Amino acid sequence: MDSKKLTLSSGAPYFEHQDSQTVGPRGPVLLQDFILQENLAHFVRERIPERIVHAKGSGAYGTLTITHDISKYTKAKIFSQVGNSCRMFARFSTVGGEKGSADTARDPRGFALKFYTEDGNWDLVGNNTPVFFIKDAKKFPDFIHTQKRVPKTNLKSATMMWDFWSLNPESLHQVLILMSDRGTPYGFRHMHGFGSHTFSMINANNERVWVKFHFKTKQGVKNFTNEDAVKMAGENPDFAQEDLCNAIDSGDFPKWTMYIQVMTEEQAKDFRWNPFDITKVWFQGDFPLIEVGEMELNEVPVNYFAHVEQSTFSPSNLIDGISFSPDKMLQGRLFSYPDAHRYRVGVNAHQLEVNRCPFAVNNYQRDGYMADSSQYQDKPNYHPNSFDDIKADSAYKNFEYELDSNHVASYNRNENDDDHYTQPGLLYTKAMNTEDREHLIHNIIESMKGIDGPKRDEIINRQLCHFFRANIELGMKVASQLNVNIDANMINHSK
Repeated sequence: MDSKKLTLSSGAPYFEHQDSQTVGPRGPVLLQDFILQENLAHFVRERIPERIVHAKGSGAYGTLTITHDISKYTKAKIFSQVGNSCRMFARFSTVGGEKGSADTARDPRGFALKFYTEDGNWDLVGNNTPVFFIKDAKKFPDFIHTQKRVPKTNLKSATMMWDFWSLNPESLHQVLILMSDRGTPYGFRHMHGFGSHTFSMINANNERVWVKFHFKTKQGVKNFTNEDAVKMAGENPDFAQEDLCNAIDSGDFPKWTMYIQVMTEEQAKDFRWNPFDITKVWFQGDFPLIEVGEMELNEVPVNYFAHVEQSTFSPSNLIDGISFSPDKMLQGRLFSYPDAHRYRVGVNAHQLEVNRCPFAVNNYQRDGYMADSSQYQDKPNYHPNSFDDIKADSAYKNFEYELDSNHVASYNRNENDDDHYTQPGLLYTKAMNTEDREHLIHNIIESMKGIDGPKRDEIINRQLCHFFRANIELGMKVASQLNVNIDANMINHSK
């Protein structure tokens, strides 16, 4: 094999890679050794800011193949006929931990998907849970602060986590999922994925329906117990990364079946809960899963940093036929995600290989850090103009609709929508079996034992009231194992 010359970043070959220029064999190093300067200067800039959330993750390329016809719901070209397929990229992650944290930590898992379609890139940025802790993005920074570190000690704190959850009963549904064994999945291949939010689909007749996206693992759901997750964090903190890479490299390509749930606009008006509330699910008995296709991951990126670390996902990356909803959390993410990418990776992050639309990109955005002009070269940077061939296509006009109200206010997110307990109660009694419930209670106890300080009893009692309101048995079992004396006043207060 022909050897390649060692070069500087400018392409100039050089030889002296191991020895700096010095005055004599033991003399001082010379400032003129620009090869030394370039290598050291680049080295100390090799890291970019890690993600505030979802910092630790794994990624892989693959394919989405459409197996069932849903064209009556959407005009998105990828879903226009059975057999269509597109390349895609998936990134899985923990949420609260830093980039070097353990893959098996008790945490939701990010489930972010990028589909490279002929109508542009479509990002579905979800989790391995169908619900979330809060229903308004204004609360997101405060919530995430409780999952990070105490400013004084720089330590994680069960006290501030449970303090926040106990003061925000809307979090209970997600808390019960997190504290179950689903909070410690066995790697990324054995967990389901959800778009979580309510989205919309618009068909060729300009008719809109509300949808939720589901990805069911074909490997089977598998979770760690709390103790096994803690043990694995010490033995192999990169367990999920290793498991994903080994499976793909051995040809055991992970697969998920894609489904949607569909709710009409009329059904949304009569739904028991706010259909755009991310702390709630749509019961599958009322809105059954409709099979769409199969997602397969079959390629480990050749360079982790370039493809996984620099990958960017945003719910605002939508394609014709798929749109957003009035979900308050989703509306906040439409702004915050691309804003985070512009800060973390740069204003031209979309030009990087993993984020780039492989089809046409024609617009008037120019310049900025790391601008790559290969797409537009000397084309005009203003509109309208007399020189280019870019034309706006009326077929892609936004869906037009009427709002229910024209009154602007900061509405209480829980006004007439404060049932935080029915669905968590059903999760405990209907969705979980006896073993699931035992593990849930055990994991709650192990976590709540860490609550300390002068407000300990207040926080525990407040959270117990939420458990009681979801299910009396759940509240009693947690209280007894925390050695809390329960009286009729506490139970009655929780009703």
